Amino acid sequence: MSRQAKAKALSVQGGKRARQGLRTSGQKLLDEVLATAPKLPVRNQAALLAQYPGLTPDEIADSLIRTASRATAATGATVGAWAVLPFVPAFPVEIAAETLAVVGIEVKLVAELHELYGLGVPGAGASRMTAYVIAWGERRSAVLVPGSLALAIGSPLRKRLSRRLAHRAGRNTLSLGPLLTGAAAGALFNRRETRRIGQEVLDDIRKNRSALEGTL
Repeated sequence: MSRQAKAKALSVQGGKRARQGLRTSGQKLLDEVLATAPKLPVRNQAALLAQYPGLTPDEIADSLIRTASRATAATGATVGAWAVLPFVPAFPVEIAAETLAVVGIEVKLVAELHELYGLGVPGAGASRMTAYVIAWGERRSAVLVPGSLALAIGSPLRKRLSRRLAHRAGRNTLSLGPLLTGAAAGALFNRRETRRIGQEVLDDIRKNRSALEGTL
């Protein structure tokens, strides 16, 4: 068997094993996301406006979405390039790591879009970032909720977030495609998904801000 054929067989086998292993991993992924979210370096409104002088909030929002999309695309491409190395099979742990990295970028994006428009969730620490994780999962603007209750074991919201994370991890097995097709597919999927999430959350933020301004 040629070197390329071996690499293809290993990447296909790794992709199958990853998909099987990730079917029930959503709960563990959610726990990891909730644990790491408070550590994300989220910029507040003042920092964002200072970093993008002369731009309107809408222009800054577009730039934030583009930057996050490029970052998640680069993550997918990196995993895809790694997967073509000979004699190095890909396992679910690598896909889980990619998923956590990508979701971290997207949760940070969601949080900074809220901050940019002056709709940041009050407070600090885990409860604040839990609201942004929920906003990421629900694809809408964030509301402060009692995270310990909303995300209690067996709650409908926790199940939805776990399923979404498991599905995202499963889709990230595209990065394990044969040769460099995996890198291209992983980059394209991540870029599109991050852009879609950012735009959906942004649209809801703008809608809520308009409604709030209308009551003032």
